[in-house]
Amino acid sequence: MDPTPSTRSTPPAKRSTPLGVGDPIPDVTLPDQHGTPRSLRAMLGRPLVVYFYPADNTPACTLEACTFRDEFEHFCGLNAEVIGISSDSVDSHAAFAKRFNLPFVLLADIDGVARAAFAVPKTLGLFPGRVTYVVDSSGIVRHIITSAINAKRHVREALKSIAQPT
Repeated sequence: MDPTPSTRSTPPAKRSTPLGVGDPIPDVTLPDQHGTPRSLRAMLGRPLVVYFYPADNTPACTLEACTFRDEFEHFCGLNAEVIGISSDSVDSHAAFAKRFNLPFVLLADIDGVARAAFAVPKTLGLFPGRVTYVVDSSGIVRHIITSAINAKRHVREALKSIAQPT
């Protein structure tokens, strides 16, 4: 499914510095793996784990997604919602979610507006970065995990952060 004007990203303001702990998340609307526009702000009211990853079906990204899948019940037990974001298309996300039985939302940031709004840094200055934001129910970033190669670390730290909020 190619994005149509109704499923394209809604551009928020670009940030010049990466989002930090204590910052509110930007209001970004992106299509999910079913093509339905989803607003991050509309998902508030419970903790969010918003993880940016480089691409569907790559080894580290698949490991990360499957680790989030395997721990999904723990996140649900903590009333948290997991949201994956990459620049892949809605169709790519749908196939990725189906292939690996991913029970959480994947958002298609085709135009890179979410990465720009969060100012997600690139890995080695070239590749889309792998960053996870743990967000409280009111939309404030409470923890950030950055690790390009240790994908499982994102899941472990996100769970710990939600289970033991500061």
